[in-house]
Amino acid sequence: MLYRLYLPADFPQLYAIEQACFQPPIRFSRRYMQHVLANPNSATWIAEEDGTMTGFAIVDWATEATPTTAYIQTVEVASACRKRGIATELLRRVEASAGTAGAVAISLHVAESNTTAIRLYHAHGYLPQGREEDYYAPGIHALAYSKPLAQPKADG
Repeated sequence: MLYRLYLPADFPQLYAIEQACFQPPIRFSRRYMQHVLANPNSATWIAEEDGTMTGFAIVDWATEATPTTAYIQTVEVASACRKRGIATELLRRVEASAGTAGAVAISLHVAESNTTAIRLYHAHGYLPQGREEDYYAPGIHALAYSKPLAQPKADG
């Protein structure tokens, strides 16, 4: 499995995974996804095998606030490629990108019905921060999670 940063030519495959993983109203629109991908304060990691994208993860961070915090927009793996550790590695990489950007904490929202993702986040040290009713749409609630990020050690 190859892990690398997103390139604009990746968008068709990336959005195809988005369409396969999520249905409206949870699915990101093309316009919103392109906006998130173009954010200079973000990192998008791609997992690919034999030239085919198997998953991706997007994180962005706010630098105007002190301390810097990061937010995971999404972690997605094509259904045929799940249970191979891809989501775990993508999560590790977006956390590292956020830490490199100076983020001291990282957060996310997940649909409370997405038990697979909830297990992933619990297994990697994300702590529940509450529930937000109607977050995605009426009747579709989200759980909020966050995790402190280890800061790089200073040389010396």
